[in-house]
Amino acid sequence: MTDVIGAGDVEIHGIVEQEGPMFDAATFFPSLTKEQLNKHRAWLCPRYISEDGRLVICIQSYIVRTPRHTIMVDTCVGNHKPRPMRPFWDMMNSDRYERNLAAAGLRLEDIDFVMCTHLHGDHVGWNTRLENGHWVPTFPKARYLFADRELDFWSERHKSAPEACPWMEDSVLPIVAAQRAEIVTSSFECNDLVQLIPTPGHTIDHYSVRIGRKSADAIIAGDMVHSPLQVRHPEVGMMSDYDSALAGATRRELFGRYCDSPTLFCTAHFPSPSTGRVARHGDAFDFIEA
Repeated sequence: MTDVIGAGDVEIHGIVEQEGPMFDAATFFPSLTKEQLNKHRAWLCPRYISEDGRLVICIQSYIVRTPRHTIMVDTCVGNHKPRPMRPFWDMMNSDRYERNLAAAGLRLEDIDFVMCTHLHGDHVGWNTRLENGHWVPTFPKARYLFADRELDFWSERHKSAPEACPWMEDSVLPIVAAQRAEIVTSSFECNDLVQLIPTPGHTIDHYSVRIGRKSADAIIAGDMVHSPLQVRHPEVGMMSDYDSALAGATRRELFGRYCDSPTLFCTAHFPSPSTGRVARHGDAFDFIEA
């Protein structure tokens, strides 16, 4: 569990499932040039990129506590999920995630809403758990918020190529079948403290979550950004992007809107602690760790 973050009337906790060097950085960012990487190597290594060139990644959820609700944003990889293309996620069987939830004083029954910024396997895994051979909702009282176009896209993909998105079978469609899904637009306003922000590009209808009020707010970014490299170079895409050009435009617009302000960015995959603010840096931006 990471430290508690204050955002006005709201508390935000990071719940870590896994952390360490995982993907080869050059493979992960296929458009990243050697010149760009070498230019920033001094501050990237070893915190963000290991000495052997692998991206250091944190897999985590964020818990948002408002005066009225407890919200989980993204649900990591999950246990017992077959992910043969990713050996470090395949059939995980760890109690770290559940222990970190308990350390934050949370029971599964305490979660009112689960917000999935997008439907990739490392963001939906704990949506479900295996019970008597069946995938059931992990959080028994929660409503799960899926963006409408995102769910449509991956549902169609699952029909045509189920092997390409196995997480739909075990982590998303069981939520729909259990009638626990809340289908919303990616600009849905939950209340005056919680609002979805469309941040497309990494996937077709990715959203981020804005928490709090002006001058005391935070943005839970999801996969809108994966590394501080993409803050310094917003146009650098990553290997799983739906539309890297759109993702780069999204980053540039969002960072431009919130740079040099008190707004805190809670990133999904930066090494923990994974929060900071964005500052103007030439014609781009810099990530200042909080």
